[in-house]
Amino acid sequence: MQQGFAAIDIGSNTLRLLIAEPSAGRDKTHWHQLAYDHYITRLGEGLHTEGRLGEAGMARALEGLQQFAHRITEYGIAPECVNAVATAAMREAKNGQTFLDRIGQETGITPHIISGNEEAATCLAGAASVLDEQTRRDMLLFDIGGGSTEFIRAGNGLMRDAISRKLGVVRLVEAHLHSDPPSTADYRAMIDTAKQHLEQVASFWKDAKPPSHLVGTAGTITTLAAIHLELVPYDAERVNNHVMLIEDVHMLRDHLLSMSHEQRTAIPAIEPGRADLIIAGLAIVEAVMRRWHYDRLVTVDAGLLEGAWLQAAASESRKVE
Repeated sequence: MQQGFAAIDIGSNTLRLLIAEPSAGRDKTHWHQLAYDHYITRLGEGLHTEGRLGEAGMARALEGLQQFAHRITEYGIAPECVNAVATAAMREAKNGQTFLDRIGQETGITPHIISGNEEAATCLAGAASVLDEQTRRDMLLFDIGGGSTEFIRAGNGLMRDAISRKLGVVRLVEAHLHSDPPSTADYRAMIDTAKQHLEQVASFWKDAKPPSHLVGTAGTITTLAAIHLELVPYDAERVNNHVMLIEDVHMLRDHLLSMSHEQRTAIPAIEPGRADLIIAGLAIVEAVMRRWHYDRLVTVDAGLLEGAWLQAAASESRKVE
């Protein structure tokens, strides 16, 4: 009988759960999904100004985690087979460790805070497991989160280097989105902020040539791909390895910037809570493509969550051996 495993991604914006069992055959995804769930919690809301996690965000996260705990129990997943990781919001918040302890006490889930480098490596493992071989050979993977974006250069699925920047969609929205529909000035401020961070990434690379393929993951990327593909309902398999040209990104930008928050909320592919964040995400995507002259973006649904699941499965396998 196959053993199931669970992974939880406690992000600055979104809380996600994957329950799966290892694939019986040589399926490239390595797992058979049993359950998936997610909630937009905006856990990192106000963090960049207050330096602390707010009560409302923590309450939303706890509510979601309690639901996750019930699902994990339903599927009979043992505690040692659960890998729960917390990212930028929990790393930076003055009360991050206190909230971590509270999660354990109130839900029975015991997350651990991972560093930016650990987040990058875990994200790469998840994404590489479903990407085409040609893309994996030489790629720049970027993972847009609520509080940070990770930039990972990789070859043949192996990480060459990674850098995490405090460039997240929640941060950008709170700092720069003041108009509805978004004004040119609002969007330009987001682009300019993103550009400052990208110059730091470029300095970290020390004039090295950018990888051949640009790959994006996480909610902004999958939402843009879903809009582009007109996916209703959402289909992760169609998002994986989908290609958007720079012209497609510009078309989506112009379309979404012309709409009010209410109009964007009505788009089936944009889930509740993401209608403002998608504007900030677009600014990051456009800035990245411009900075390194990429004319194509490969999208991937798998990332940190799937990487965390692979870690759980590998860890238990080593114990058995």
